[in-house]
Amino acid sequence: MRNFLMSLMVAAALTGANVGTALAQDASAPAAASAPAPDAAASTSASAPASANTAMASSADAASAAAAASGASDAAPAAPTEPFMVDSSKISSGDTAWMLTSVALVLFMTIPGLALFYAGMVRKKNVLATAMQSFAICCLITILWTVVGYSIAFTPGGSFIGGFSRVFLHGMAYIKGDKATTLSVSHLASTIPESVYFAFQLTFAIITPALITGAFADRMKFSAMLVFMTLWSLLVYSPVAHMVWEPTGWLATAGVLDFAGGTVVHINAGIAGLMCCLVLGKRVGYGREVMAPHNLVLSLIGASMLWVGWFGFNAGSAVAADGRAGFAMLTTQIATAFAAFGWMFAEWITKGKPSVLGIISGAVAGLVAVTPASGFVGVTGAIVIGIVAGVVCFWSATWLKHKFNYDDSLDAFGVHGVGGIIGALLTGVFAVKDIGGFDGSVLVQAKGVLVTLVYSGVVSFVLLKVIDMTMGLRVTEEQEREGLDVTLHGEHVE
Repeated sequence: MRNFLMSLMVAAALTGANVGTALAQDASAPAAASAPAPDAAASTSASAPASANTAMASSADAASAAAAASGASDAAPAAPTEPFMVDSSKISSGDTAWMLTSVALVLFMTIPGLALFYAGMVRKKNVLATAMQSFAICCLITILWTVVGYSIAFTPGGSFIGGFSRVFLHGMAYIKGDKATTLSVSHLASTIPESVYFAFQLTFAIITPALITGAFADRMKFSAMLVFMTLWSLLVYSPVAHMVWEPTGWLATAGVLDFAGGTVVHINAGIAGLMCCLVLGKRVGYGREVMAPHNLVLSLIGASMLWVGWFGFNAGSAVAADGRAGFAMLTTQIATAFAAFGWMFAEWITKGKPSVLGIISGAVAGLVAVTPASGFVGVTGAIVIGIVAGVVCFWSATWLKHKFNYDDSLDAFGVHGVGGIIGALLTGVFAVKDIGGFDGSVLVQAKGVLVTLVYSGVVSFVLLKVIDMTMGLRVTEEQEREGLDVTLHGEHVE
């Protein structure tokens, strides 16, 4: 593990040079340069789960007709670079209906999907505390996203963080007039109301910190968890989302492809989870006492909910009811099935029996790995990503964590961190230009992976250390042995 931390420090030094260069470019470039031309806007927003075609054609008039006759043509207006108001007639009812459905599907992934998936894998004395974490995070992040999180993630600003034009959702509007209705739309999703786009991105902001809780299950204070998730959401999640998904973000302009959250959600949460494991230490009795899941039926139901909800996660990231959404749904289903069987057969071969825990973990690994690729790859890419994710995540959740001797309770890093890295890199291998509009680059994808690992890992480690020194992170050994349901919440499951 010492070698791992040393490699993080080296990576941070290498990344610092790139960050300095980017900051220098920001300082020397004129303000107008941050607004990409139509083609550039399409390129830089390709990784955003809300990248809609926002370039608008000019209306024909006498001047343009004369120009056309002489062999010239007027340049198309630049694509919008910030939220703006439109007439309600510009809103697509089909896109809006699909995105409303996707909001519900992705929220369903956390409550109750992830809550049940994690709760079934812990011991009986911690089941309520584990489910409570997902539910509380849902409430907490909704408040933070409303106050400032959405604004600093999805409005124009710098290369690393957005602006404050949407603090407390200021400017987000729906105005029903006597003759016309106007409403605000995001520059990243101009065919749906901004309120719907806000809610869709909120569900991503909710599930990402909730995933981290699987790494420190059974041993973190509830109060410390709330403080950490508050700071992490504002200082890590929103900046990374801005860098990758807002067209002016550093990684977006670098060409990093992330259709639905391989870097922003899974690598981000995975490395933060690993930092939690290292700072908190192992559970009492880890490696000496049996810590088998108390109810795998709950976990199976939760995994099934995650699988269904993931269609909103990936296909919803097309931000349109169109063919690309349908293809993202197809690749998601295929990769998940191959990954589930990849893990199952790897376990069957090495341990003699296929387990319920194994096949559902493999399915989640496939869902994670295909997330960044789902809108960019074809069937072949989905199959390979699924198989690789299933086998490699099985290896990381069994051999790797024992080799480096860390206690990743529910394999948050082993599945989400490692699976996200696999998916992000293989997107660079299998991206099909005819599907997503872009050729992939493994080197560019590796840059996105490295930056996310270093930034999220370092900031998460610092936040955890500060919280530990000020209020303490971990429950007492007595509380841990008795169980967090009773000692933290005064309740228990019969």
